[in-house]
Amino acid sequence: MTTTTAGDAARDGKTRPGGTFRTGGPADSPFVRACRRQPGPHTPVWFMRQAGRSLPEYREIRANVAMLESCRRPELVAEITLQPVRRHGVDAAILFSDIVVPVAAAGVDLDIVPGTGPVVAEPVRTAADVDRIRPITRDDVSFVDEAVRLLVAELGDTPLIGFAGAPFTLASYLVEGGPSRTHAKTKALMYGDPELWHALCGRLAEVTLEFLRVQAAAGVSAVQLFDSWAGALSEADYRRYVQPHSARVLAGLADTGIPRIHFGVGTAELLTAMGEAGADVVGVDWRTPLDVATGRIGPDRAVQGNLDPCVLFAPWPVVEAEVRRILDEGRAAPGHVFNLGHGVLPETDPDVLTRVVALVHEVSARPVD
Repeated sequence: MTTTTAGDAARDGKTRPGGTFRTGGPADSPFVRACRRQPGPHTPVWFMRQAGRSLPEYREIRANVAMLESCRRPELVAEITLQPVRRHGVDAAILFSDIVVPVAAAGVDLDIVPGTGPVVAEPVRTAADVDRIRPITRDDVSFVDEAVRLLVAELGDTPLIGFAGAPFTLASYLVEGGPSRTHAKTKALMYGDPELWHALCGRLAEVTLEFLRVQAAAGVSAVQLFDSWAGALSEADYRRYVQPHSARVLAGLADTGIPRIHFGVGTAELLTAMGEAGADVVGVDWRTPLDVATGRIGPDRAVQGNLDPCVLFAPWPVVEAEVRRILDEGRAAPGHVFNLGHGVLPETDPDVLTRVVALVHEVSARPVD
C-alpha cells in the first residue's frame, strides 16, 4: 500500500488548465516564485490563520489542549498545519504556532486565555523588566525545530511558511499586559521613555530573529513577520520607533536566501516604510487596492492579499466577483500571492475557502514553459 503525503496530494491532485504543474521542490513552487517576482503557472493562494479556527478537524484535535501547550507538541503542530493543505489544496502551509511562543521561551510569564488572547502576568514597565527577557537558543524552541522538520518531510513540494510576531506588536502585548484597542500604555512608554522603548524592542528583535532562524535552519521556504498592530502608528512614528527593529529582524534573515513577507493591519500609510524595512513581499490588508499598494511599495517587492475575510460570508457570486477583482488588481504587481486581508474568521465555511482556492487557480492559470 502506498502512502500519499499532503505534498503528493497538493501537487498530484490538481490539474490546471493547460496541464498539471509539477515543481522542482518548494523553492520552485508557484508560491516561492511569486514571492521572488518570477512567473508561475498560476497565482498562488494561502490564507492567514488557515491552520485552525474554521476547521472542525482542528477544533476536534485541539479539544482539551491549551493553546501554548498545543504549540509545544511537534506532532500536533504538524497535523494542524497539514489540515488546510489536505482540505483546501492551498499553495503553501503556514506553521501552526502563536506570536508569543518565543516570548514565553524567553522567560516571560504569560498565558493565552481563550476568548481574550495573550495575557502577561507582569507587564513591562522598567529596565529591569526588559532585562528579564533573556535571549533564546534553538534548545529553548526545539519543539518548533522538530515540528518544521516533520512538516518539510511530509509536505513534499508544498512550501512551508514560518512566522513570528514583529517587535512592535510583541512589545504592545508586553507593555499593555494583553490585547488593547488604543495601545495607550504602549504609546506612553514609546513617547515618554524612548531609551527604554528601544531597549525593549531591541531585545524582542533578538528573540524574534533567533526564532525565525531556527525555523529557516529546519527547512521553511519563507517566513512572515506579523506586525499586527503597526497600523496604530503614524508613518513618522513607525519610522522612528518601529522600522529599525523590524529591519534588524529582516536583515538578519537575508543570508538564509528565503523570501521574507511583512504584514500588518491598517497599514495603508505605512506600506512604503514597511517595504523599506527589508521585506521581499509586503502583505496588504483589504482596505487598500493592490494596484494602489503596489504604487506605494514599488516595483522591487511582491504583494500579498487582500480579500476582506468578511466577504467569505456573502453569496458565492459576490465572493467570485471580489476574487476576480483582486486578481485583476494584483496584475499590477511584479508578483502576487493571493490571501485574505487578515486572518480567517472562526465562523467561516471551510467549503468556501476551498472554492476560493480553485477559483484563483482557474482564473489565474497561464501557460508554463
